[in-house]
Order: sequence, then structure tokens, then C-alpha cells
Amino acid sequence: MDTNLITVFTPTFNRAYTLKALYQSLVSQSNKKFEWLIVDDGSTDDTGNLIQSFKKEAPFSIRYFKCENGGKHRAINKGVKLAEGFLFFIVDSDDQLTKDAIEKLFKWERSIEKKKDFAGISGNKGDGLGNLLGSTFKGKYIDATNIQRRENNILGDKAEAYYTSVLKKFPFPEIRGENFMTEDIVWDKIAETGLKIRWFNDIIYIVEQREDGLIAQGNSRYANNPKGYAMYIMQCDDIFHSNWKDKLYSGYYYYDVVKSRVSIFRASKLLKRNSILFLLFWIFQSCKIFIKRRIKK
Repeated sequence: MDTNLITVFTPTFNRAYTLKALYQSLVSQSNKKFEWLIVDDGSTDDTGNLIQSFKKEAPFSIRYFKCENGGKHRAINKGVKLAEGFLFFIVDSDDQLTKDAIEKLFKWERSIEKKKDFAGISGNKGDGLGNLLGSTFKGKYIDATNIQRRENNILGDKAEAYYTSVLKKFPFPEIRGENFMTEDIVWDKIAETGLKIRWFNDIIYIVEQREDGLIAQGNSRYANNPKGYAMYIMQCDDIFHSNWKDKLYSGYYYYDVVKSRVSIFRASKLLKRNSILFLLFWIFQSCKIFIKRRIKK
């Protein structure tokens, strides 16, 4: 890995109409010691030709690879294998960076003394008006794992740049027939090892929320990928040492999301729960909610 190079990684699918704005924000970077690595997840629009036009004039390296549609997590796996930079910075195809984003990533990474204890660094995300998205802590920076975010008020989406060498050890699970896997399944797994993130209080990433984006798809992403979602629920139960009561509630909320796609007995099997207990708790909770609604009326 080149320790003087950051990989800006963009997974994309039919986003030719948004990529130019991202490209312009990369051209405007005050520090251009980065490569732009793009994995096209089976686009059918003009993405390929657009990237070729960028290559002719870009003041930085652009590498473009196209593969069959398989979802963002598969694109990330491929990107990590191809990355030449020592930091892997995921920037979605419909978002942009502030002019000093790369400069600040280098600055904050170099401020870490015991790098072996860290998985990477992260700045904040903001909207087009410069307003912070989510919430944050007081002060310039804090060192914490991904699973310590809530206790440190590091809430909402953040602009993480992980060490490429770390990500190579933690690939995303790939499940046949499913094309979505929450990124937290890897971020939490890394955190479980004790590796920290240096979270710094600067907005370096500008989010453009669109109707066709992943966030806009809401719970449908999980409903359409019940095996991957079950894997994530079980991982959370293990990491946070959920007791039997917590597991009943997590199972209830899991089935509430995926019930349009799988039966209650299939859901209990995917979560490795006792099917009879799972069913009884679902009936109990459903009755409670029904009674509360009746009382309110």
C-alpha cells in the first residue's frame, strides 16, 4: 500500500447524472494525493463513457471497473482488493467532498501515534448548506470504536476512511440471491476486535439525499434481503450480549420488517430462534399493540 495515497472509492449504479458533481469536487481538492477507484455495479446508462471523458483531463488517477450487479457490499469487496491507497474512503456516487477533505484525512491520520490500535479515521457529513448531519461530541476529536458511538454521541452517518489493510481482513459476507448488506456488519466486527476510529469534528463530506438512493429505500432494503438482515441481528445480539428478553424483542422487530417476504417460521429459523416461543411472543406483542390502539380510540 502507498502510504502517501488515499483511495477514494465510489460504487455506482446508473448514476451518470450525478457523477459529474462528485468529479468536480475531487478536481477541487487542495491535496490531490489520491486515486479515484470506481466499481460500476452493472450500470446500463452512460457511466462508462462519462468516466472515460473524466480520465482525459483529471489531475489524479482514475481507475474504472465494471461488474455484474450484485449490490454495494460486493462492490466494496472488489474495491478493497483493487485499492492502492493505504486509506479506503467510500464516497457515494451522488455525494460530494469539501475542498479540504483529502487534506484533513491526511492530517488526522498522521496525528495518530499508535496506528496499530486504530482501524481508521472519520470526519462528519453535512448537507449542502454546511449543516451537520446527525450529532457529535464536544472538542476536536475523540478515539472510540464503532460500537462505542452512541455513548459518545457520535450519531448518524459519518465519513469513515478505514485502513485498507484492515478491510482486507474483514470482507463483507456475500449471500447468493441477496444484493444488500448493511455496512455496520463489517464496521461492528472490526470494532469488536478493539480497533478504534479517530473521529474528528470537521465536515468533509456533503450528502445529497435522492429518491432513488439507498437511504430512501428504508426498510425495504432489509425486507428484500432477509438472510443478510438476520445475520446482522444475530451479530448485534452477540456483540452487545443480548439476554433472552432482548433477543425476543429483536426477533419481533426483525419479523415486522421482513414479514412481507418470509413466514414467521422461516424468520425464526433464519434467526436460530425457538419457533414456538418466537410465534407466541409475536402474538403477545401484536395483541398488546392492538389493545393500545383500541384504547387510544
